[in-house]
Amino acid sequence: MSADDGVKTHVVILETGDEAFEALTKYINDAGIAAASITAIGAFKQATVAFYHYETKSYTDIPVLEASEVLSLLGDVAVGDDGKAGLHLHAVLGLADGSVRGGHFLKGTVRPTLEVIITETPACLRRKKRDDLGIALIDLQKSRS
Repeated sequence: MSADDGVKTHVVILETGDEAFEALTKYINDAGIAAASITAIGAFKQATVAFYHYETKSYTDIPVLEASEVLSLLGDVAVGDDGKAGLHLHAVLGLADGSVRGGHFLKGTVRPTLEVIITETPACLRRKKRDDLGIALIDLQKSRS
């Protein structure tokens, strides 16, 4: 970890068999991170992403049951209505034939590694559930520096 002007950079390396979403959620809560951006590259044995349907306010899971390269995993950390920091991640996963699957990242079993950069900011971001959308979004009025 390094720090500059209140911005801290955390490097988290996940290994074969780790469940990425669970491991990253544990890390951010153990480290007390309340606001951050996340980027990662690596690979999964299998993963699940999802697509959000605005009309029904629901997600459709997209299982990726084969090995994939994590071409892009990015998102943010904000504190939710429950007072705990939570992740909001999106992924683009490359398959062996060159096709991709992408969407809201739900889970992924790492194989062989996932290299994660977490850029923590001194702000506290708050995420509030929006009943009109059925999802929680960052609420700048509730967030603070």
